[in-house]
Amino acid sequence: MADVIVPDGSWTFDGELLRVVPASGNSVHELRRTLGELVIPLQAVASLTFEPGRKGGHLRLRLRKRADALTDVVAGGLDSPADPYRLSVPKDRSGAAQYLADEVRDALTVWQVPSGPAEHFLLPPPEAPISATAGDGTVTFDGERVRLDWTWLASTTKEEAGTQEFPLSDITHVEWSPLAGAGYGSLRFRVRNEGATQPPNKDLRCVSWGLQKFGGTTALVAAAVHARLAALPPERPEPPAPPAPALAAAGDAHDAVLRRLAELGELHRSGVLTDEEFSAAKAAMIRRLSE
Repeated sequence: MADVIVPDGSWTFDGELLRVVPASGNSVHELRRTLGELVIPLQAVASLTFEPGRKGGHLRLRLRKRADALTDVVAGGLDSPADPYRLSVPKDRSGAAQYLADEVRDALTVWQVPSGPAEHFLLPPPEAPISATAGDGTVTFDGERVRLDWTWLASTTKEEAGTQEFPLSDITHVEWSPLAGAGYGSLRFRVRNEGATQPPNKDLRCVSWGLQKFGGTTALVAAAVHARLAALPPERPEPPAPPAPALAAAGDAHDAVLRRLAELGELHRSGVLTDEEFSAAKAAMIRRLSE
Protein backbone atom coordinates (compact mmCIF):
# COMPACT_ATOMS: atom_id res chain seq x y z
CA MET A 1 0.00 0.00 0.00
CA ALA A 2 1.31 3.43 -0.97
CA ASP A 3 -0.47 6.72 -0.40
CA VAL A 4 -0.05 10.46 -0.52
CA ILE A 5 -2.34 12.66 1.58
CA VAL A 6 -1.96 16.40 0.98
CA PRO A 7 -4.19 19.51 1.18
CA ASP A 8 -5.14 19.03 -2.50
CA GLY A 9 -6.50 15.50 -1.89
CA SER A 10 -5.27 11.93 -1.50
CA TRP A 11 -4.04 9.21 -3.83
CA THR A 12 -3.79 5.59 -2.69
CA PHE A 13 -2.46 2.57 -4.59
CA ASP A 14 -3.00 -1.02 -3.39
CA GLY A 15 -1.23 -2.81 -6.24
CA GLU A 16 -4.31 -3.11 -8.45
CA LEU A 17 -6.35 0.07 -8.00
CA LEU A 18 -5.42 3.73 -7.72
CA ARG A 19 -7.94 5.74 -5.68
CA VAL A 20 -8.00 9.47 -6.38
CA VAL A 21 -9.95 11.55 -3.84
CA PRO A 22 -10.14 15.36 -4.17
CA ALA A 23 -10.01 17.56 -1.09
CA SER A 24 -13.28 19.03 0.14
CA GLY A 25 -14.13 22.70 0.23
CA ASN A 26 -14.75 25.55 -2.18
CA SER A 27 -11.06 25.83 -3.02
CA VAL A 28 -11.33 22.62 -5.07
CA HIS A 29 -12.41 23.14 -8.69
CA GLU A 30 -16.05 22.21 -9.29
CA LEU A 31 -15.12 19.68 -11.97
CA ARG A 32 -13.10 17.67 -9.44
CA ARG A 33 -15.80 18.05 -6.79
CA THR A 34 -18.43 16.82 -9.25
CA LEU A 35 -16.36 13.78 -10.21
CA GLY A 36 -15.64 12.91 -6.58
CA GLU A 37 -13.62 9.78 -5.81
CA LEU A 38 -12.19 7.94 -8.81
CA VAL A 39 -11.22 4.28 -8.70
CA ILE A 40 -8.76 3.65 -11.52
CA PRO A 41 -7.72 0.09 -12.46
CA LEU A 42 -4.04 -0.46 -13.17
CA GLN A 43 -4.98 -1.63 -16.70
CA ALA A 44 -6.12 1.93 -17.51
CA VAL A 45 -2.81 3.54 -16.51
CA ALA A 46 -0.17 4.54 -19.04
CA SER A 47 2.19 6.16 -16.51
CA LEU A 48 2.40 7.97 -13.18
CA THR A 49 5.25 10.39 -12.60
CA PHE A 50 6.30 12.79 -9.88
CA GLU A 51 7.50 16.08 -11.34
CA PRO A 52 9.47 18.00 -8.69
CA GLY A 53 9.33 21.77 -8.41
CA ARG A 54 10.86 24.53 -6.32
CA LYS A 55 8.20 24.26 -3.62
CA GLY A 56 7.41 20.57 -3.94
CA GLY A 57 5.98 19.33 -7.20
CA HIS A 58 3.02 17.38 -8.47
CA LEU A 59 1.97 13.87 -9.40
CA ARG A 60 0.77 13.48 -12.97
CA LEU A 61 -1.26 10.47 -14.03
CA ARG A 62 -1.55 9.62 -17.72
CA LEU A 63 -4.19 7.16 -18.80
CA ARG A 64 -4.15 4.96 -21.88
CA LYS A 65 -5.94 6.31 -24.92
CA ARG A 66 -9.60 5.22 -25.06
CA ALA A 67 -9.49 4.07 -21.42
CA ASP A 68 -11.30 7.18 -20.16
CA ALA A 69 -13.84 9.33 -22.01
CA LEU A 70 -12.88 12.50 -20.13
CA THR A 71 -9.17 12.10 -20.92
CA ASP A 72 -9.93 11.55 -24.60
CA VAL A 73 -12.19 14.62 -24.86
CA VAL A 74 -10.03 17.18 -23.07
CA ALA A 75 -6.77 15.95 -24.68
CA GLY A 76 -4.58 17.52 -21.99
CA GLY A 77 -6.51 20.81 -22.02
CA LEU A 78 -7.41 20.89 -18.31
CA ASP A 79 -5.08 23.04 -16.23
CA SER A 80 -3.95 22.03 -12.76
CA PRO A 81 -6.91 23.19 -10.60
CA ALA A 82 -9.45 21.34 -12.77
CA ASP A 83 -7.38 18.29 -13.74
CA PRO A 84 -8.45 15.26 -11.64
CA TYR A 85 -5.32 13.37 -12.73
CA ARG A 86 -2.85 15.85 -11.31
CA LEU A 87 -2.06 16.33 -7.60
CA SER A 88 -0.13 19.26 -6.12
CA VAL A 89 2.38 17.97 -3.55
CA PRO A 90 4.13 20.17 -0.93
CA LYS A 91 7.84 19.72 -0.39
CA ASP A 92 7.51 17.68 2.82
CA ARG A 93 5.46 15.03 0.97
CA SER A 94 7.72 14.77 -2.07
CA GLY A 95 9.28 11.53 -0.86
CA ALA A 96 5.90 9.85 -0.45
CA ALA A 97 4.84 11.06 -3.89
CA GLN A 98 7.97 9.65 -5.52
CA TYR A 99 7.43 6.33 -3.72
CA LEU A 100 3.84 6.13 -4.97
CA ALA A 101 4.97 6.81 -8.54
CA ASP A 102 7.65 4.11 -8.25
CA GLU A 103 5.11 1.58 -6.94
CA VAL A 104 2.75 2.19 -9.85
CA ARG A 105 5.60 2.05 -12.36
CA ASP A 106 6.82 -1.29 -10.94
CA ALA A 107 3.30 -2.73 -11.01
CA LEU A 108 2.89 -1.71 -14.66
CA THR A 109 6.09 -3.59 -15.44
CA VAL A 110 5.21 -6.69 -13.41
CA TRP A 111 1.71 -6.98 -14.86
CA GLN A 112 2.94 -6.00 -18.34
CA VAL A 113 0.15 -3.48 -18.84
CA PRO A 114 0.13 -2.44 -22.52
CA SER A 115 0.79 1.22 -23.23
CA GLY A 116 -1.30 1.33 -26.41
CA PRO A 117 -4.97 2.27 -26.70
CA ALA A 118 -7.50 0.30 -24.66
CA GLU A 119 -10.13 -1.77 -26.44
CA HIS A 120 -12.91 -0.10 -24.47
CA PHE A 121 -13.43 2.41 -21.68
CA LEU A 122 -11.97 1.16 -18.40
CA LEU A 123 -13.39 4.01 -16.32
CA PRO A 124 -17.14 4.69 -16.18
CA PRO A 125 -18.10 7.86 -18.06
CA PRO A 126 -20.16 10.63 -16.45
CA GLU A 127 -23.78 9.58 -16.07
CA ALA A 128 -26.69 11.20 -17.87
CA PRO A 129 -28.69 13.33 -17.36
CA ILE A 130 -25.94 15.89 -16.93
CA SER A 131 -25.73 19.63 -17.51
CA ALA A 132 -23.26 22.49 -17.21
CA THR A 133 -23.35 26.26 -17.59
CA ALA A 134 -20.44 28.31 -18.84
CA GLY A 135 -20.18 31.60 -20.70
CA ASP A 136 -23.01 32.02 -23.19
CA GLY A 137 -25.06 28.90 -22.54
CA THR A 138 -26.19 25.87 -20.59
CA VAL A 139 -25.71 22.47 -22.18
CA THR A 140 -27.85 19.51 -21.10
CA PHE A 141 -27.54 15.88 -22.16
CA ASP A 142 -30.23 13.38 -21.13
CA GLY A 143 -28.61 10.35 -22.72
CA GLU A 144 -30.46 10.72 -26.02
CA ARG A 145 -30.55 14.43 -26.86
CA VAL A 146 -28.37 17.50 -26.43
CA ARG A 147 -30.03 20.80 -25.57
CA LEU A 148 -28.42 24.26 -25.62
CA ASP A 149 -30.08 27.13 -23.74
CA TRP A 150 -28.48 30.57 -24.08
CA THR A 151 -27.60 32.89 -21.21
CA TRP A 152 -27.57 36.70 -21.26
CA LEU A 153 -23.97 36.54 -22.50
CA ALA A 154 -25.02 34.92 -25.78
CA SER A 155 -24.55 36.73 -29.08
CA THR A 156 -27.48 38.20 -30.99
CA THR A 157 -27.20 35.31 -33.45
CA LYS A 158 -27.80 32.76 -30.71
CA GLU A 159 -30.50 34.79 -28.96
CA GLU A 160 -32.50 35.16 -32.16
CA ALA A 161 -32.16 31.47 -33.00
CA GLY A 162 -33.36 30.42 -29.54
CA THR A 163 -32.87 27.07 -27.81
CA GLN A 164 -31.17 24.40 -29.89
CA GLU A 165 -31.82 20.68 -29.52
CA PHE A 166 -30.61 17.69 -31.52
CA PRO A 167 -30.58 13.91 -31.06
CA LEU A 168 -27.48 11.90 -30.35
CA SER A 169 -27.93 10.12 -33.69
CA ASP A 170 -27.26 13.42 -35.51
CA ILE A 171 -23.97 14.09 -33.68
CA THR A 172 -20.79 12.87 -35.34
CA HIS A 173 -18.27 13.93 -32.66
CA VAL A 174 -17.61 16.34 -29.79
CA GLU A 175 -14.91 19.01 -29.53
CA TRP A 176 -13.90 20.56 -26.18
CA SER A 177 -11.32 23.36 -26.19
CA PRO A 178 -9.98 25.38 -23.24
CA LEU A 179 -9.70 29.14 -23.20
CA ALA A 180 -6.48 30.13 -24.97
CA GLY A 181 -5.12 33.65 -25.37
CA ALA A 182 -7.71 36.02 -26.77
CA GLY A 183 -9.84 33.19 -28.14
CA TYR A 184 -12.85 31.43 -26.65
CA GLY A 185 -13.06 28.19 -24.73
CA SER A 186 -15.80 26.06 -26.27
CA LEU A 187 -17.81 22.86 -26.28
CA ARG A 188 -18.88 22.19 -29.85
CA PHE A 189 -21.07 19.41 -31.21
CA ARG A 190 -20.44 18.41 -34.79
CA VAL A 191 -23.55 17.22 -36.59
CA ARG A 192 -24.29 15.74 -39.98
CA ASN A 193 -24.51 18.12 -42.91
CA GLU A 194 -23.77 21.12 -40.70
CA GLY A 195 -22.24 23.36 -43.34
CA ALA A 196 -19.48 25.89 -42.80
CA THR A 197 -18.00 26.26 -39.32
CA GLN A 198 -18.93 29.46 -37.48
CA PRO A 199 -16.95 31.24 -34.73
CA PRO A 200 -17.76 29.78 -31.27
CA ASN A 201 -19.80 32.82 -30.20
CA LYS A 202 -22.07 32.44 -33.27
CA ASP A 203 -22.13 28.66 -33.69
CA LEU A 204 -25.60 27.36 -32.75
CA ARG A 205 -24.15 23.98 -31.80
CA CYS A 206 -21.50 25.44 -29.49
CA VAL A 207 -21.32 26.77 -25.93
CA SER A 208 -18.44 29.22 -25.54
CA TRP A 209 -16.81 31.11 -22.68
CA GLY A 210 -14.25 33.83 -22.28
CA LEU A 211 -14.44 34.60 -18.56
CA GLN A 212 -14.55 31.17 -16.92
CA LYS A 213 -11.12 29.80 -17.62
CA PHE A 214 -12.09 26.13 -17.50
CA GLY A 215 -15.67 26.22 -18.71
CA GLY A 216 -17.13 24.91 -15.47
CA THR A 217 -18.05 21.25 -15.85
CA THR A 218 -18.66 21.36 -19.61
CA ALA A 219 -15.86 18.82 -20.09
CA LEU A 220 -17.94 16.28 -18.17
CA VAL A 221 -20.89 16.80 -20.52
CA ALA A 222 -18.51 16.39 -23.45
CA ALA A 223 -17.22 13.13 -21.96
CA ALA A 224 -20.75 11.80 -21.41
CA VAL A 225 -21.72 12.46 -25.05
CA HIS A 226 -18.40 11.11 -26.35
CA ALA A 227 -18.88 7.86 -24.43
CA ARG A 228 -22.41 7.37 -25.79
CA LEU A 229 -21.23 8.03 -29.33
CA ALA A 230 -18.50 5.41 -28.92
CA ALA A 231 -21.12 2.89 -27.75
CA LEU A 232 -23.35 3.35 -30.81
CA PRO A 233 -23.20 0.50 -33.34
CA PRO A 234 -21.44 1.38 -36.59
CA GLU A 235 -23.72 2.53 -39.34
CA ARG A 236 -24.59 -0.15 -41.85
CA PRO A 237 -23.60 0.86 -45.38
CA GLU A 238 -26.31 0.98 -47.98
CA PRO A 239 -26.40 -2.30 -49.91
CA PRO A 240 -25.30 -2.00 -53.52
CA ALA A 241 -28.15 -1.54 -55.97
CA PRO A 242 -28.50 -4.62 -58.15
CA PRO A 243 -27.05 -3.69 -61.56
CA ALA A 244 -29.22 -4.28 -64.59
CA PRO A 245 -27.62 -7.07 -66.64
CA ALA A 246 -26.84 -6.34 -70.25
CA LEU A 247 -29.27 -8.35 -72.34
CA ALA A 248 -27.92 -9.19 -75.74
CA ALA A 249 -30.58 -11.72 -76.69
CA ALA A 250 -33.62 -13.39 -75.17
CA GLY A 251 -31.71 -16.54 -74.15
CA ASP A 252 -28.83 -14.56 -72.68
CA ALA A 253 -31.29 -12.37 -70.77
CA HIS A 254 -32.92 -15.42 -69.16
CA ASP A 255 -29.55 -16.82 -68.07
CA ALA A 256 -28.38 -13.44 -66.76
CA VAL A 257 -31.48 -13.06 -64.60
CA LEU A 258 -31.03 -16.55 -63.15
CA ARG A 259 -27.39 -15.78 -62.33
CA ARG A 260 -28.46 -12.52 -60.69
CA LEU A 261 -31.04 -14.34 -58.57
CA ALA A 262 -28.30 -16.68 -57.35
CA GLU A 263 -26.06 -13.70 -56.50
CA LEU A 264 -28.89 -12.03 -54.59
CA GLY A 265 -29.43 -15.21 -52.60
CA GLU A 266 -25.75 -15.26 -51.63
CA LEU A 267 -25.86 -11.59 -50.57
CA HIS A 268 -28.93 -12.34 -48.46
CA ARG A 269 -27.32 -15.35 -46.76
CA SER A 270 -24.16 -13.36 -45.98
CA GLY A 271 -26.17 -10.56 -44.35
CA VAL A 272 -25.46 -7.83 -46.91
CA LEU A 273 -29.15 -7.70 -47.88
CA THR A 274 -31.97 -7.66 -45.33
CA ASP A 275 -35.07 -9.85 -45.78
CA GLU A 276 -37.01 -6.87 -47.14
CA GLU A 277 -34.23 -5.85 -49.56
CA PHE A 278 -33.83 -9.42 -50.80
CA SER A 279 -37.58 -9.87 -51.34
CA ALA A 280 -37.83 -6.62 -53.30
CA ALA A 281 -34.84 -7.41 -55.50
CA LYS A 282 -36.01 -10.98 -56.06
CA ALA A 283 -39.47 -9.81 -57.12
CA ALA A 284 -37.90 -7.41 -59.62
CA MET A 285 -35.79 -10.21 -61.13
CA ILE A 286 -38.78 -12.55 -61.39
CA ARG A 287 -40.77 -9.84 -63.18
CA ARG A 288 -37.86 -9.52 -65.62
CA LEU A 289 -38.05 -13.28 -66.32
CA SER A 290 -41.73 -12.98 -67.28
CA GLU A 291 -41.10 -10.09 -69.70
